[in-house]
Amino acid sequence: MKVKKIPQRMCTGCTEMKSKKELIRIVKNNEGEISVDLTGKKPGRGAYICKDVACLEKAFKTKRLEKNLNSKIAEEIYDKLKEEVANGK
Repeated sequence: MKVKKIPQRMCTGCTEMKSKKELIRIVKNNEGEISVDLTGKKPGRGAYICKDVACLEKAFKTKRLEKNLNSKIAEEIYDKLKEEVANGK
């Protein structure tokens, strides 16, 4: 029997490799709109963050999410991420 490969992604906050299902995806589409992608299937450039408040704070302070997506991230996106992280625990 073939073992299924589990996709790994790097958390933008703690820079640890984790399985894709453990992380929240933030996506920038072709129009430059940034949104939280809970399905992980939206088209566009993606960045990942752990479901941990400390990782989110670290990514926010170092502006790593903005660097990964090459654009300014609105405060509403961070608020939505904080809400998702709080609900995910």
